Amino acid sequence: MSSVRVDSWVWGVRLAKTRSQATSACRAGHVRINDQTAKAAQSVKLGDVVKVRLHGFDKIYRVTGLPTKRGSAVEAAKHFEDLTPPPLPREERPSEIYRDRGAGRPTKRERRDIDRLRGRDSATGVEFGDDEDL
Repeated sequence: MSSVRVDSWVWGVRLAKTRSQATSACRAGHVRINDQTAKAAQSVKLGDVVKVRLHGFDKIYRVTGLPTKRGSAVEAAKHFEDLTPPPLPREERPSEIYRDRGAGRPTKRERRDIDRLRGRDSATGVEFGDDEDL
């Protein structure tokens, strides 16, 4: 067998739970073969690059085998090579600042501390109360 339907391949390598979900993903445009949108009946061959959008993330796979039926996860892993790049590191942000409910409005000092924690220091360096400019 030199090729297999793309929806059958997506189902066979366990990227979709059912064959109908794989077909729906193809119809919705979530499956691409060699950077072209794939229809469910389009054939996939050894060496093709298949991009699948799963749970909001794009996954990239190279076809290394053509399963005829759905097998175990270990068996399915033999039919593709994962080419997905690693995710970008998360930005380091200061922890969110929470106030107890019903604690009232923050004082001026607390607001300045909050701004300092969030990285919003005053750029001018002028503090309130400096009357030299008046």
